[in-house]
Amino acid sequence: MHQSDQDIRNRLLIARLPAMPQILIKLIAHLQADDAGMPELAALIAKDAGMTSKILGVANSSAYHRQGKVVSLEQSLVSLGTDMIKTLVISESVFQTFNSFPHSGSTDLRAFWKSSLSAAVMARALAKAMGYPHAEEAYLAGLLHNVGRLALLATAPKEYAFNFTARDDAALCAVEQRTLQITHAEAGAWLIERWHLDSFLADSVLYHHEPLARLEASHPLIRIVRLAHLLCCHADDAESITQAASLCALDVEVLQDLAGSVARQVAQAAQHLGIDLAGADDIATPPAYAPPSVDPVQQRLSDEVRNMVLVSEVGQTFSRQQGESSLLEAITRSARILFDFDTAVILLQNPTGHALVGVATGEHQQRLAGFSIPLAKGGLLAASALECQLAFLKRDMPALGIVEEQLFRILGTDSLVCVPLVAGQRSLGVLIGGVAAWQIPACQKREGFLRAYANQAATALETAISARGLARRQLDHVAEEYRAASRRVVHEVNNPLSIIKNYLSVLDHKLEKQEPVTGEMSILNEEIDRVGQLIGGLADLQPVAASGVTDCARVVDDVLRLFRATDFLPPKIEVVTRMQDAPCEVEADADMLKQILLNLLKNAVEALPDGGRIEVANRGHVNRDRRLYLELCVSDNGAGLAPEVLANLFSPVRSSKEGAHHGLGLSIVHDLVTRLHGVIGCRSSKSGTSFEILLPIPLPASAAAALPAPGNTALSS
Repeated sequence: MHQSDQDIRNRLLIARLPAMPQILIKLIAHLQADDAGMPELAALIAKDAGMTSKILGVANSSAYHRQGKVVSLEQSLVSLGTDMIKTLVISESVFQTFNSFPHSGSTDLRAFWKSSLSAAVMARALAKAMGYPHAEEAYLAGLLHNVGRLALLATAPKEYAFNFTARDDAALCAVEQRTLQITHAEAGAWLIERWHLDSFLADSVLYHHEPLARLEASHPLIRIVRLAHLLCCHADDAESITQAASLCALDVEVLQDLAGSVARQVAQAAQHLGIDLAGADDIATPPAYAPPSVDPVQQRLSDEVRNMVLVSEVGQTFSRQQGESSLLEAITRSARILFDFDTAVILLQNPTGHALVGVATGEHQQRLAGFSIPLAKGGLLAASALECQLAFLKRDMPALGIVEEQLFRILGTDSLVCVPLVAGQRSLGVLIGGVAAWQIPACQKREGFLRAYANQAATALETAISARGLARRQLDHVAEEYRAASRRVVHEVNNPLSIIKNYLSVLDHKLEKQEPVTGEMSILNEEIDRVGQLIGGLADLQPVAASGVTDCARVVDDVLRLFRATDFLPPKIEVVTRMQDAPCEVEADADMLKQILLNLLKNAVEALPDGGRIEVANRGHVNRDRRLYLELCVSDNGAGLAPEVLANLFSPVRSSKEGAHHGLGLSIVHDLVTRLHGVIGCRSSKSGTSFEILLPIPLPASAAAALPAPGNTALSS
């Protein structure tokens, strides 16, 4: 029968406990308005058909000795008077709420009704005697002072059924605390706080069993309900009544006069409300019963096993979350349910590990998004994260810093539970739960469970953060590939654009002399198409090499014709071609081969600033790894390459053109040759530089199937 504190509180959270009726909420606001009168009260009651029927029924009852039947609400209100109307509205609303509690219909509530009505009538009488301005509020507080007993009965009927009928005293509270880890006073205050009433009603319920010595400076409503409870439930405790009367500044003789009229008013109110109190005095009120104590070792073992199961289930829940955002929401949501946190937030270490920063999830997204706690400057929260230790903070602690005070205001609680999120040896941040001060001892008892939960959360978070880092690296890699592709396209587009520009000047010169320009127009169209192909290839990070058979000699002639017809080839540079009479066909795309030769010839021209000789030669077939290639060689008689340049010749670098052949073009050449399944190498000395390209020659399909995959390693010497 023993239930843990958290179990009962979780059951309170999910139990279908009734809400405060809207008419009562509006009536409380009406009572607190100084200028509210009968017209406003009549308008409020008229909106509730059930309450209107109740008022008409009481107004036409024999208690008011009416000769004729009262048929209108206005007449009823006038005949009953303001005080009676307020009493009826408050009482009927509260008792409708009481009857809505689960298990109330199967329990004899007559003693409970009488105790609640007696405390209400007595509290109102005490309020008037003390000059407290809100007598109806005192009446409502008296009615509700034991509502926590209904809440516990609804939540834990098996555990609480016997104690619901027990005498309402300190012994009952002790038994409730020992068996349920929550008293009916705490449960009642918790329920009223959920109704969000702007009043001290919850406090008056919470402290109606409080030692009198602690209530000397408390709010008048708290003292009124405490004294009313003593007079109605502990009339034989003269010493306590005298002390409570002194706190309320009332003489004992006044209390004796009040007690005489309370019984009559309770009977009258019960009659008007249709509540049967007959036999309520005969119902026995046994002392509170505590079930046999459980072996603490066995209970601890049982709790540990249950916690292990819960932690395992929570871990599975976390692993099913898609994305870091949904995981963070799942962590805060499950923490609120498991540990009865009013609210929960997460602070994570920033990438540099120098601060805890708020995570923009849950209720307080805007404020948390800009919240930061420097770890180096100390503070209780920072210490909890750095030392990986749980911390329990209260608003009145002297060591609190501004950041802790900010969190108290953000979360709207008077205590915080700080649980470090530790995965392995790495602290990821802190889970912070807002709780009431009275919940701290229960949370401290569950430190082991809190740590196990936090470890599961931290492990899931670390996985999510790693996945986010991997995704970011992949995006960065793709972005870098696009940037590299863009640089390649810009570099390559410059070649046809320069050709187009030069041919336009040639075209202008020929048109001026009225010479035919058909050949030039054809070349311009080809180069414009090539620009389009290069730009279109920007989206292909790993383009597939075009297939086909190409005549190398024709491509070499086309490229040299472009160079000779434009300013690309200075007069002081001689270009020689040595193409053999044998077939020059290769398996390559003509445009790609043209792009390769353009780059190599352009680099060769740049290597001869003072003039020189360039040779393009077909050196015939080469057998390499049992595959036949055609070898093309582009060489110059320049000064050669420095060893450090030659070592990184085909690496993609940003061109500064500070040295010969040093730029992005050669890396593009290497990529193009590789895509053609060819091999490129470079030889360089003081007598010049030559680039040797091996391109596969076309073979019959049967022979090609038997060949190994071609290599693509660039060799330099």
